[in-house]
Order: sequence, then structure tokens, then C-alpha cells
Amino acid sequence: MKAVRQHEFGGPEVLLYEDAPVPVLNKGEVRVKVSAIGLNPPDWYLRDGYKMLPPEWQPKVPFPIILGTDISGVIVSVADDVDEFSVGDEVYSMVRFPSYGPSQAYAEYVNVPVSDLALKPAGIDHIHAAGAPMSLLTAWQFMIEVGHDEQNPLQPNQHMPVPLAGKTVLINGAAGGVGHFAVQLAKWKGAKVIAVASGRQEDLLRKLGADEFIDYTKNNAEETVKDIDLVIDAVGGSKTGRFLKTLKPGGALFPIFPLGFSGQDEAEKLGVNVSATQVRSNGKQLAELAPLLDQGVIRVVIDSIFPLSEARQSHERAALGHIQGKIVLTVG
Repeated sequence: MKAVRQHEFGGPEVLLYEDAPVPVLNKGEVRVKVSAIGLNPPDWYLRDGYKMLPPEWQPKVPFPIILGTDISGVIVSVADDVDEFSVGDEVYSMVRFPSYGPSQAYAEYVNVPVSDLALKPAGIDHIHAAGAPMSLLTAWQFMIEVGHDEQNPLQPNQHMPVPLAGKTVLINGAAGGVGHFAVQLAKWKGAKVIAVASGRQEDLLRKLGADEFIDYTKNNAEETVKDIDLVIDAVGGSKTGRFLKTLKPGGALFPIFPLGFSGQDEAEKLGVNVSATQVRSNGKQLAELAPLLDQGVIRVVIDSIFPLSEARQSHERAALGHIQGKIVLTVG
């Protein structure tokens, strides 16, 4: 089969479109002929060797590796012990995340554990289905239902979503992969939504449900709003603490990327809960989300589409930033 592999860590230039063996089908798996692949930040983090992590957390992987987790396609074979799915089923998945290496989504064929799999929403095509899994599951597990008991090593307590109905929710990075789903989920659950993004994203975000919009290139959100119930910081990182002062006592700050946050003492003084979780593969949750995608309650916004053979160019696009929704690779 054709796949995009890398034989060393590095920039987009290490992504090589080449022949690779079709993986052996194991118990509890199905083989999917891939139609489309969604790109996510962990793809370029792993491509580069997760340099932002402490050395002891950086992955040790056996090269060559195949990046990627999010796929949509058609089942072409099933293991003998699988009866939940059949050959010919159209499916979508976030494959084996978090793990380093074995998801192998940038390929013509991918083996998927049935626990990670769900039937593709009938009302959307493979491109849009592939754009959903990781970003939508991240928003869902942060905001609605965690769906697992794995402890986040960066905090002592388990992550707990907060009720959204009637609350005011600010979403930073609202036009990106996780952000544009967070806007829609918050609105669906009855929250007032304030979206923070660049000015060119305002029209899209209002169509997705944002009640108010802040152009961060003109105004600092942290200086503009106060008495917020929940901040979803889809950018996260070391600057996420600037949103603490926007929250009311008892409010919550959920940084999607929590590494670098150093304001826990300030958060405690303000009575603000700072919490995060690690998204994990969950076919059951994807099955729950399928009707929302099928009915158009949740929309997948596509930034750009590349053929699998141009994976390098897709990562170059990602490196430019200001992604509106999702970047997707197509196969065949």
C-alpha cells in the first residue's frame, strides 16, 4: 500500500510518500480502506519528536513511523472475533490515541480496534467525517463527558466538566479545530458564547453560534470581559493564565494544552478551578456524536484538502497557523 512514513524526526520534509506493508490484522480489529484523514496538532508534535515535552516524556519510537489518528473509510475485512461491524460498513475513528506510532493513519489501509470505531454519520462525506474525531472528542471530553478515568499527570484531581446551560462561556482560539466544535457544543447546551479569534473568522463563528466576538488582533480578551463562568482556551500553553481575571469566583479555566501553566496559586486565591484532561479514543462517544453530525447540529469546518501524496504540503500549511477548522488528506 501507499503510506506517508518518516525515518527520522524533523520538519515537514521528513514526510515521505512511499510503499509500506499492509499491517497484519489482529484480534478485535477491522481493516479500513481509508478515504480521508484528519490532521491534528499531535501529528506535527510527533513528527518533530515532541520537543516541547521534558526529555523523559519524549517518545521512543521505532522508525519508520506513520503519523495520524483520524480516519474515515470503508471496512474491507474483519478479524474472526469481531461481530460489531461488517465488511462494507462506512466508519470513522480516532485510532489508538494517545499512543506513539501504532495508529498509522496516513495510509491507504489502517487497522482499527473496534473499541475506537463508530459508523460514519450518514449525512456527511468522508472528508468531513475525518475532520471530526480528535477535535470533537477533545471538546466533548473537556466539556460534556470525559468518558475515561485516566489521570492527567499535570494535576491532582480528575477533570470534571461543568454544567453549561445558562452560563457564559469564553472560547479562545474559537476558529481552530477544537475551538469551532467547542463553540457549537456550548451553544447546543444552552450557554452564551463569546468567541475569540482573528477578525476574518467573525462571520463563520457567528454562524456557528457565537453570541459575541472579540478580535484578538484589536482587543485583548482578558482586558475586555469579566464575570465569565468558563473559559475554554483552545490555544493554551504558558499564556493561558491571563484569563484567570476574566472569571468569576467559582468559575473554571480549561486549557486544551495545559503545559506551561504556572498560575495555580493565583487561581486558588481567585477561587477558580483550572483543569484539563487528555483526549482518548472512544468509539462509543463517536457513535453518540454521529447523529449530531448527521443532522447538522454540529458542523465540521474544513480549512483545506490535500491528497495523501502531499502530506508534506499539508504540514507546511499547518505551520502557517490561523487554521480555520480542519486540514484533511484524501486517499485515492
